[in-house]
Amino acid sequence: EVHLVESGGGLVQPGGSVRLSCAASGFAFDNVDMRWFRQAPGAGLEWVSYINPGGSKTYYQDSVKGRFIVSRDNAKNTLYLQMNSLKTEDSAVYYCDYVGQRGQGTQVTVSS
Repeated sequence: EVHLVESGGGLVQPGGSVRLSCAASGFAFDNVDMRWFRQAPGAGLEWVSYINPGGSKTYYQDSVKGRFIVSRDNAKNTLYLQMNSLKTEDSAVYYCDYVGQRGQGTQVTVSS
């Protein structure tokens, strides 16, 4: 059974940083693409970033490019999202995604 658990969110000031983690189990994590999505209040689900199995290819939504960094530790079955220079519009629940399956998400609130 696929199990994804996101963590690391919280309240952060504009311009601040936070690192999200996603612990994965129940599938061959080191063989699969992974993605981060987010959902702001009243909005739909929005793709944020992608990483290939080896971590050598990454892609980002334009609004986060240059500020967010996706990475993975296949030995730990863990996906990360380093979020820097945060803006209020980055406030959302963030989810890691494996072929459409997601965890419960972790809330990131950017506010002064």
